[in-house]
Amino acid sequence: MQPEHYKDFAQALVDWFATHGKDYPWRRTTDPWAVLVSEIMLQQTTIPTVMGRYEAWMRQFPTPAALAAADEQTALRSWEGLGYYRRVRALQAAAIVITEQHLGIFPTDEAAIRALPGIGDYTVGAVLSFAYNRPAPLVDANVSRVFARVFNDATPIDSPAGRKKHWALAAELVHRENPRAYNSALMELGQTLCTTGEPTCLLCPVRRFCAAKQPAALPVKLPKKAITTAEHHDLWCLTDRGVLMQKQASGQRHEGMYRLPQRSAQAVTGMPLLTTQKYSITRYKVTRYLYNAPDTLPREDEMFIPLEALADTPMASPDRKLVNQLLK
Repeated sequence: MQPEHYKDFAQALVDWFATHGKDYPWRRTTDPWAVLVSEIMLQQTTIPTVMGRYEAWMRQFPTPAALAAADEQTALRSWEGLGYYRRVRALQAAAIVITEQHLGIFPTDEAAIRALPGIGDYTVGAVLSFAYNRPAPLVDANVSRVFARVFNDATPIDSPAGRKKHWALAAELVHRENPRAYNSALMELGQTLCTTGEPTCLLCPVRRFCAAKQPAALPVKLPKKAITTAEHHDLWCLTDRGVLMQKQASGQRHEGMYRLPQRSAQAVTGMPLLTTQKYSITRYKVTRYLYNAPDTLPREDEMFIPLEALADTPMASPDRKLVNQLLK
């Protein structure tokens, strides 16, 4: 596709989106706070999962000030099930800046938006285009896949060269009059038609611009990192004081949240095994062995959580599932 066709490409996507664009709650608003929340939630989380949580979360924290005023435990508990809890910490940090430095009003200046904690190039582009309808570029995995195919480009999309190339293209191609619809259409095209594997080329609104000779072979990615297996040996200690839990220290993956106490394989020798749990986190496959240990003495970072307080205690999803299962 030559530069003289860029405008037609963008308009074709906008026209297609007007008829085929999906209705999501975050597409019904131009409130920049609501847009930011949706974009943070959608990072590394599926659309169906976010659909089930977004509106209730927005009712709990409808403004930056509402989240800024919440304690950490409430913020973490609200994010439970969405994973990657550093996101809600960054979102709360951004809410505090908006509340304290911008009098609770979401900034409109790009530099001020970019200065918010946890905000990167993609999120800046999303807020500018979806909330303010400004012609800002954004690139995610779906956009990169579309670009790789349209331009028949074998540069690995997750390489520095690939990312630089696609951000430059995104800036050139963005629709100047309706960037909100264009950016939504570009991502939706990758989600629905220009998908991984065999794309649905016959229905593609921009197929006349596409140079891909073997679209299923694109995009190219760098070799994947090896999957690492891990084993955890955890304790189930239930007494009349509650369930023994360990608070995750600063710098740990689930900082500020609670998990079942962990011990070495040697320390649990001879303890009765209650259950085994398997789950995956990014490139880790975890097998958790849970042992019945009612006489465990708490360590410094461990405490009993009364049963009535467990529902409000922030935990990662694997812990929550296990605790609920055992309390039945």
